[in-house]
Amino acid sequence: MEERYAIEMRGICKNFGRVAANKNVSLNVKPGEILALLGENGSGKTTLMNMLSGIYKPDSGTILVNGQETVIHSPEDAKRLGIGMVHQHFKLVDVFSAADNIWLGDEHSGPLLKKNRCDVIRQMAQKFGFDIDPQKKVYNMAVSEKQTLEIIKVLYYGAKIIILDEPTAVLTVQEIDKLFAVLRRMKAEGHAIIIITHKLNEVLEISDRVAIMRRGESIGTVDTAQATEQLLTERMVGRKVTLNIDCPTVEKTRPLLEIRDLTIRNDEGATAIDHVSFYIRGGEILGVAGIAGCGQKELCEAIAGLRPIETGMMIHKGDNIVGLSPKAILEKGISMSFIPEDRLGMGLAPSLSITDNMLLKNYGETKGPFVDRKSGRAAAEQVIQELEIVTPSTETPVRRLSGGNVQKVLLGREIKSGPNVLITAYPVRGLDIHSSYAIYDILNRQKKDGVGILFVGEDLDVMMGLCDKILVLCHGKVMGVVHAHKTTKEELGLMMTGALDLSSKYADKPAGIARDSRIEEVEP
Repeated sequence: MEERYAIEMRGICKNFGRVAANKNVSLNVKPGEILALLGENGSGKTTLMNMLSGIYKPDSGTILVNGQETVIHSPEDAKRLGIGMVHQHFKLVDVFSAADNIWLGDEHSGPLLKKNRCDVIRQMAQKFGFDIDPQKKVYNMAVSEKQTLEIIKVLYYGAKIIILDEPTAVLTVQEIDKLFAVLRRMKAEGHAIIIITHKLNEVLEISDRVAIMRRGESIGTVDTAQATEQLLTERMVGRKVTLNIDCPTVEKTRPLLEIRDLTIRNDEGATAIDHVSFYIRGGEILGVAGIAGCGQKELCEAIAGLRPIETGMMIHKGDNIVGLSPKAILEKGISMSFIPEDRLGMGLAPSLSITDNMLLKNYGETKGPFVDRKSGRAAAEQVIQELEIVTPSTETPVRRLSGGNVQKVLLGREIKSGPNVLITAYPVRGLDIHSSYAIYDILNRQKKDGVGILFVGEDLDVMMGLCDKILVLCHGKVMGVVHAHKTTKEELGLMMTGALDLSSKYADKPAGIARDSRIEEVEP
């Protein structure tokens, strides 16, 4: 008896100019199955799924839905076929509430907004175990809240075939657990689920099979029960890969930037950072750990000069730089680069080319009325080559790149400006293992060059391997600053939830003088 598939793609090909995004790719997923789609950045995973969701049309090949050959002309066609996709980059209207964003795409809701729509959305979210305020405007949401809203949207529309593109990239550990519980319930009810993720531990935890892609081609499918991280990595990359993060020892220098008694408010006026003190040394990576929403975003934006500081100081060579313009700060000898978590919303201009995005960093230094695009193009070519960015050309709009390649453009631009302080918020979010380790190497090279790095991350294993020290936040307060190689994930987890407070060990000075071997020992 022939096996029935919810989705079957046969010999799919898609080209963008001279770049072959998909070459004769075949893939299938059964009802009641979770299929993980794995591959390096630019390997064609999202392009393949965009054809399934109606955003692109294949140049050749066949798509079958529940055994019936079909042509998907648009996302509306996909929705009618019961296919829903949660995209890596949000498809939300910022000025609308959560409920209105969901109601907007519901063809059965009618032209008028119903008074009970918030209650309907809240009940549906609670049914699946999500916590969301239906009346909250999207522009006031954290990145994790936006991602949760996107997932709720697809579930609300009742899709039977769900595609999730990097769904856990901006979720907390607790939210990931809730999402996986939802996916398992949906699987038990017969839903077919395709999940694109670079997190191999999640692939092994949630999927039944793993389809692997490399450079636009299908490498094969592996049963998850017989797979290991090493096996998946080698098939994805095409060679053996050593999964070790280096943490080179660099001679410590005096602090480049001292944060003293900083208090910051979030967009809703609540205290996001509460009297926080620490310092950033040259030649050192300081990690910042905490549950999403505990103030990391506001802290990074304040240090970068993008958010007002209510009280406190930022000291550089004895001078308080709070309130100074970026140009005035640069004139005092501190060059700062910021890599935000929202790479397309804040970090880059999505409709501009790679060349033009490179120019955004220093176009103000141009003499005369015209921008020097020649130098911008040369900088773009250098970054593309050094970071192995997959793109048709330097003039390709950034929005047309894969998520990982977008991140590489942003990181390459910021590092090329030669900062002595680098603020990074989730710099490897959405990157495959090979690209992530390339980013770790770049950060370590910056560290060896004497750059002070603030690294906000979500993977505690990575932070413990890469960072020299880890500052832990809980509800905007510092729970402690510990040596990365002298702590454990369990200890960090207790500090992140507020169950363990080591702040008294260093409260007398910024990062303080230790009475505990785990705490930073050197006085600034």
